[in-house]
Amino acid sequence: MYSSIGRRFLAVLGLLLSSAVAFAQSDAIPPVQGQVMDAAGSSPLPGAVVRWLEAANSSATTDASGKFTLVRPARGQVSHLIINSLGYKADTLAVAATDRAFLRVALRRSVELGEVKIEERAPAYSSLTPTNTQVITSRDLTKSACCNLAESFETNAAVEVSTTDAVSGAKQIQLLGLDGAYSLLTVDNQPALRGLATPYRLSYLSGTWIEGIDIIKGMGSVVNGYESISGQVNVRLKDPEKAERLLFNAYGNDLGKFDLNLNLATPLSKKLSTALLLHSDHLGRRVDRNKDGFMDLPLATQYNVFNKWKYKSGTGIVSELGVGALRETREGGQTGFRKDAPGAFYGTTLTTDRYTGFSKTSYTWPGRPYQSLGLLLSGTSHAFDSRYGKRTYDGAQRTGLATLLFQSVLGTTAHTYRLGASYLHDNYQELYIGQHHQGENRRRYERVPGAFAEYTYQNARNLTVVGGLRLDRHNLYGWVLTPRLNVKYDALANTVLRLAAGTGFRTANPIAENSGMLVSSRDFVISNNLRPERAWNVGGSFTQYFTVAGRPATFVTDYYHTEFRNQVVADAYTAPMLLQISNLEAGGRSFSRSFQTEVQVEPLKGLQAKAAYKYLDVQTTYGGELLPKALTPRHRLFANLGYATAFDKWRADLTAQWFGQRPLAHNPGMPGHTGHGTDPAPLTLRYAPRYALLNTQVTRAFKRLEVYVGVENLTNYRQPDAIAGAATPFASGFDAAMIWGPTYGRLTYAGLRFTLE
Repeated sequence: MYSSIGRRFLAVLGLLLSSAVAFAQSDAIPPVQGQVMDAAGSSPLPGAVVRWLEAANSSATTDASGKFTLVRPARGQVSHLIINSLGYKADTLAVAATDRAFLRVALRRSVELGEVKIEERAPAYSSLTPTNTQVITSRDLTKSACCNLAESFETNAAVEVSTTDAVSGAKQIQLLGLDGAYSLLTVDNQPALRGLATPYRLSYLSGTWIEGIDIIKGMGSVVNGYESISGQVNVRLKDPEKAERLLFNAYGNDLGKFDLNLNLATPLSKKLSTALLLHSDHLGRRVDRNKDGFMDLPLATQYNVFNKWKYKSGTGIVSELGVGALRETREGGQTGFRKDAPGAFYGTTLTTDRYTGFSKTSYTWPGRPYQSLGLLLSGTSHAFDSRYGKRTYDGAQRTGLATLLFQSVLGTTAHTYRLGASYLHDNYQELYIGQHHQGENRRRYERVPGAFAEYTYQNARNLTVVGGLRLDRHNLYGWVLTPRLNVKYDALANTVLRLAAGTGFRTANPIAENSGMLVSSRDFVISNNLRPERAWNVGGSFTQYFTVAGRPATFVTDYYHTEFRNQVVADAYTAPMLLQISNLEAGGRSFSRSFQTEVQVEPLKGLQAKAAYKYLDVQTTYGGELLPKALTPRHRLFANLGYATAFDKWRADLTAQWFGQRPLAHNPGMPGHTGHGTDPAPLTLRYAPRYALLNTQVTRAFKRLEVYVGVENLTNYRQPDAIAGAATPFASGFDAAMIWGPTYGRLTYAGLRFTLE
């Protein structure tokens, strides 16, 4: 009987439970659905975050149409829905458990806040960018004289600046062991100072004009073109909207050089602002400290002006316009040389006229800060006349570049893309007359339309992937395909790994890029069938952020390998009397391997220290044998100490650099070969000795005035016999191109900066 009652009870209980489940299923609470809109434009807001106040772990992101679906909280008759979107006021809605309506939420834009300045030293190595990027700030630029771009890298370990010869004063940068021509130099992220401007381009930008410099190692973005091989150096000029109202800088050194700079910036209205940047420098003394009969630096005068405008409509349109003009003259050589009466003295002269202009206009969709359309235009006219002893080298370059760029997202901001088209117009004209009066008239006309696409994935936690591809049609060399990839992975909260790979393509300018060799008795022999240069670059970096004594510190190490498929090789090894410029030999190799490790710490308040070691292995096949590239040191050490008292009233910096041995080409007066080939009396490679340099500067700051004094090459080290055959510059043994160290010894300078914010 008990069992019968039990079975009946269980049957009834089962019936009740099944009925309850059926009822619960029929009355289950569906998820909340809705759409987030812009209250002003009634357009959807993708990427908005929707979450429950009562369930912090439950959230959703709106799709491309602004729609969302969110599971309701497990408890509560009334829940509160919070909606957030960048640039909009957050909103909170009360949603009843019985509410089944499709929600429509209209967000209002946030009131724009005034500018807030936070004074703090940001890490020199960015933790946010997918590329291995080092930032030189405007504060860093005040640690040295920094009269122009060439002197902006003196307290930086990533980039080396070298002098091309002992007469003309030209300088170039090296990145990853490769000459500056392989680094894409951009101004405000637009390609600039390229082509025939390469030898002297580092003197065309005043240090006071620069807001910051971004040094990118490895392959950058395809948006900026196909020419980058070793990396990119982006110079950010002062923004008219944020620059000081007035900045005056005066500089002078004991060689007799003076620099004057004046920056003026003002808002003309709430929407329009402008900045006028003025620069002039002059060296008028004939200084010969090493008594070799040659001026240590050329006489030079430069006048440089740049005017920049910025317009912000307030409705999504931002436009920038800039125009600039430069005039520079140089005169170097023997102290007895006069430009108007050269006579029997050796000399170099250069006159350059340069005009530039650019415009950047962008439109950002209302309510869609991630979606924009931009048009970038730039034009350059660069012309010069130059003499190097008995040689003549004149050139003119006309360049125009147009880029149309569209940027948006795929669903959410985790997936963004950029699409665009570009057109490059280059017109080169060069006249070269050698020392034996052989002439060469070189002309090149390039028209390159192209298109590109770049996709970025960012999971908002630890992974960023940027893949880009561009396809260009070169009128001289056909189709050019440029793939590039950059990956950033945050392995831990303070550990960043990066990988970069891609290709680069460029047309060489063999005379301009080897202008230092013009100051020698070597004859230029240029092949008639030069092909474009193509290379692969693969590398990566490891960045670790940590603390020392409670203060931030950074450790960075990176390695990059560049392998050329073809390179225009300037061979000064095989025949000392010649500079043979030709394509990379069939079966030959040309590569660069660069390893660098650096640590930056702040052991005490106000004291910053950084130290770096760099290893370079740069080799090219010359005459059938793989040899190290001339004038490139294999080892380099770098250290910098900077100290600032409270409120930066006093600042002091000390920079030390040590350079290892570097190979040298043989003097053109020496017969024979360099030790390869079948020469019966081979010559072994020469190497420059190791040496070190010390630079220091002290700055005293007042309310609006800063006064600074400094010493470069504190130990007065000089390269002995910098100019071979200086007594007979028109003979076969003359060579001023093998410059590996300072030629004029210690340099002292002083200056002042006056600022009105």
